[in-house]
Amino acid sequence: MRDVQITHEPVELYKIIKFEGLASSGALAKEAVARGEVAVNGAIETQKRKKIVAGDIISFAGETLRIVL
Repeated sequence: MRDVQITHEPVELYKIIKFEGLASSGALAKEAVARGEVAVNGAIETQKRKKIVAGDIISFAGETLRIVL
């Protein structure tokens, strides 16, 4: 698990996936979320614009990210 520092909250889920390099573009990040490939706090998340806040855990493509403010 690695920590991802954010400067404000909330941040949209697809943006975190894109900016952390887990998807090469925002469109690919949105597609991955829509296909149910991303989990937030242990539950599959299909909302591309899900609001992520400090303390959330995101799992995708074999990576686990903990969001910290």
